[in-house]
Amino acid sequence: MRILLTGANGYIGMRLLPVLVEAGHEVTCVVRDRLRFKPSSDLLSKINIIEYDFLQPENAVQHFNKKQFDVAYYLIHSLGDTSTTLKEYEVRSAGCFVLVASLTQVKQIIYLSGISNEKNLSKHLMARKVVKDVFIRSGIAYTIFEAGIIVGSGSISFEIIRDITEKLPIMIVPRWLNSKCQPIAIRNVINYLFKSLLVEKTFFKPFEIGGPDVLTYKQMLLGFAAVRGYKRYIISLPVLFPKLSIYWLYLTTSANFTIARQLVQSMKNDVVCKEFSIRDIIPQELISYRDAIKMAFERIEQNMVISSWTDSASSSLSRLDVHQHIEVPVNGCYLDRRWIEIDKEKVEEVASRFFGIGGKNGWYYADKLWRLRGLMDKLAGGVGMSRGRRSDVDIQAGETIDFWRVLLADRKNHRLLLYAEMKLPGEAWLEFSIVQNDNRCILKQTATFRPKGIMGRNYWYFMLPFHYFIFRNMLKRIAGKN
Repeated sequence: MRILLTGANGYIGMRLLPVLVEAGHEVTCVVRDRLRFKPSSDLLSKINIIEYDFLQPENAVQHFNKKQFDVAYYLIHSLGDTSTTLKEYEVRSAGCFVLVASLTQVKQIIYLSGISNEKNLSKHLMARKVVKDVFIRSGIAYTIFEAGIIVGSGSISFEIIRDITEKLPIMIVPRWLNSKCQPIAIRNVINYLFKSLLVEKTFFKPFEIGGPDVLTYKQMLLGFAAVRGYKRYIISLPVLFPKLSIYWLYLTTSANFTIARQLVQSMKNDVVCKEFSIRDIIPQELISYRDAIKMAFERIEQNMVISSWTDSASSSLSRLDVHQHIEVPVNGCYLDRRWIEIDKEKVEEVASRFFGIGGKNGWYYADKLWRLRGLMDKLAGGVGMSRGRRSDVDIQAGETIDFWRVLLADRKNHRLLLYAEMKLPGEAWLEFSIVQNDNRCILKQTATFRPKGIMGRNYWYFMLPFHYFIFRNMLKRIAGKN
């Protein structure tokens, strides 16, 4: 079967892709930036890739003319966009997708949406409903799955619940934590998406999908804590405090401010299934909430997390041109360039240290100062340090490491290049590499900063004393000299 997979480098897309390929389907992946799409080498050899932005319908014919597909998955979602652009982006992207589906003679559209069976929907859930309406009017057979919270290693819901539960032993929370939801395990979601391929009983129908448990958000937090062996105390207030809730979620989790706002607005709605017909069409064993958490941590502990929501381009439909930052500038920049000689026998050991930097492994020196810098970034509206990294041992271009984005992870040539996504009066790069010749082996560490105006220059000089101690000792510890 010929399948078009949009959002292929997103959280769901990266989970669905290997399932489709292993079943023998011919899969064409659509991504906005080919450089950020890093499936395994085995998968890469079995798929086709089209670089295309569904916000540019004027280029659809150029990219998809004379191509044919049987099924097209729509897994694009603009959770990170502002409320003023959210609906506009969703409608434009979905409309372009319908155009592509028509051009390529698609027999079935499969869309993963959110449960939206209440009248007073948040802007986030309303945007999902708008996309649903676009597909219903398209004239093409559609299968729409509407889910609440998806539980799996790396999912936005899982990571936010994890952040809150692990960081806060006592929580004073607003009334929205009493809203009800029906969480579903990522494994069940992928099974629905996969087993609905050209199943006529699913044509022209929306289906609500959820797990076996209906829980309040408060019960979900306490259930997560119980699985992890934590004692947590939650005090619910009788009011909503929406603005305070947004800041609370933003400061205690890896969500940026826009995502925190979208989530808080959505949590005011119950997201519980009201119809269950899909269970007869695609029967499967539904995984309980607590079992889904246990399964997620098994994958984390084995470093088998395939995808994370933070690895999407700011979790937004807006384009992130990674390639425009991959060449580190020279002119008009300040540099902190350091090097240290290492033993040739320890090259792989040293490289493993800098490829494993950040997240749980830390930054090898002054971790408290790194965390303080992350907190300052959060308070300034940035991403902070909460994003961590997908895997403690594996890293690929396009992924995140705390408040950095990985631009290049070249293990063969021992080079790692990071680009700062923190709030800065300029742009910053951090690079590690190992250079060898016949006689010597050198570990190089280069911090590059391109300032914007006088504020940028003042920032660099203010940070010089910190850079001296932090970068100097970080290099030594990566080299194994301290």
